Amino acid sequence: MITLEQQVAKLADLGLILEPGITVDDILYSFDRKNYEKQPFDLILFVLGIEVERAPWGRPVCSRVWNFDMECIVSTGDYVRIVNRLCQVAGQPDCLKEVSDFVDIDGGEAWLKYKVNGTERNWSIKVNDDWADTQTINYIMDDIQADGRRFYFKDNGQAMVLFYLDSETAAELNRLSANALRPVLVE
Repeated sequence: MITLEQQVAKLADLGLILEPGITVDDILYSFDRKNYEKQPFDLILFVLGIEVERAPWGRPVCSRVWNFDMECIVSTGDYVRIVNRLCQVAGQPDCLKEVSDFVDIDGGEAWLKYKVNGTERNWSIKVNDDWADTQTINYIMDDIQADGRRFYFKDNGQAMVLFYLDSETAAELNRLSANALRPVLVE
């Protein structure tokens, strides 16, 4: 049996470190220990991508992992939040600059602008109720990916748990998790 603490330590060795102040007790607040230990490296990969489910609120368990629920678009600012969180997952909080967006779901209009390496991007976004536009998300990811690292995901129904990894780390996580990760296919 691999204990929860051993799983957390192994993931930290791979660069997936709990945020300062986050403890195993915070992780155990969401699920019982037996749930983490009956299928090692399954549930913990999901929990790394969420926020601690108790006060103080708004604390990510691991900023380098994100449980991205694609049904998240309500108003202007939502795509800016997505861009910022993807940059955080990649460990490059400033790689995309001057990020702005506009969202009018009822009017069927949305756009996203930012600069990457001095080049301005201006995407017209397909509006589909409160669902994020996957093509635009792919463009953002493509602009972030560099130096042999890319986005990988673990399926979570209408959400996906996102990681930004090199191929060796992704292979090791797949070895540990019964091949739970897939590369995000950027178009």
